[in-house]
Amino acid sequence: MVYHVVESQQFDPETLQYLFKRADELRETPELCLKGKILTSLFYESSTRTRLSFESAMIRLGGMVIGTENAREFSSVAKGESLEDSVRVISSYCDVIVLRHDEDGAAKRAAEACDMVPIINGGDGKGQHPTQALLDVYTIYREFGKLDNLKMAMVGDLANGRTVRSLCYLLGKFDDIKIIFVSPDHLKMKEDIRDYLDKKRIIFREEEDLNKVLSEVDVVYMTRIQRERMSDKDYEKAKGKFIINVGNFHLIRKDARIFHPLPHVEEIDLPINIENNDKRVAYFRQAENGLYVRMALLDFVINSN
Repeated sequence: MVYHVVESQQFDPETLQYLFKRADELRETPELCLKGKILTSLFYESSTRTRLSFESAMIRLGGMVIGTENAREFSSVAKGESLEDSVRVISSYCDVIVLRHDEDGAAKRAAEACDMVPIINGGDGKGQHPTQALLDVYTIYREFGKLDNLKMAMVGDLANGRTVRSLCYLLGKFDDIKIIFVSPDHLKMKEDIRDYLDKKRIIFREEEDLNKVLSEVDVVYMTRIQRERMSDKDYEKAKGKFIINVGNFHLIRKDARIFHPLPHVEEIDLPINIENNDKRVAYFRQAENGLYVRMALLDFVINSN
């Protein structure tokens, strides 16, 4: 059976532990376990870290990469071809497809149309970004040595942020997790995620004052205001509302960590010497971890089929 990666909640704790252990192994001793295999990057939406980390992961495992970073313009989509037809055709050329799309649910549609090779969701609209959640939880595992008994603040554009949505689905699988949502009133976390967390008995609350919560959490998960997914009016209402800078950085505990899916813009404004030398700044390690956990995931989805 083809193992598609469409949403983060499909990962059970046992699979996560396997992937994290495998990522650690491949970090220490890379293997050419995908020699002769081909990955297609099918990106309808711009990306730096997701696309390049997947491509680097495939090459480091001995595989090869084909694809396009602008499929909407430089593929048969420009001629009117459907997503479903595109993945059915492309699946005959490769062993795995990493798809990024600007429409919610695009990855699920692609997976339902393709029964030849795995589809990996590299982010679809405001929906999900499961491999980002995977690397986020892997980073928690590496930074804290545990996945239970943690308190996290999720800050910024929670209405449009697929990274925080996906992460909530994964955090619901662990014990004694507490979440504080910090966002502008018009960009709050949506009801479906709140309902999910209630069902999983995850304690969460909402706050409007970022400085109030910085000293009480283990992880500060910052996100940018996604200007491309809202009106100019809504963007101006949210712009610059929640920022970590030298003025409040001291409020963050020495044993806490700052995460960000990147790119970060105005919401983090720290000097380079702090970003490079203070252990609390984890977002560049977080991005690096994406390479190794995606190596483990590619090995898993390709070699388990």
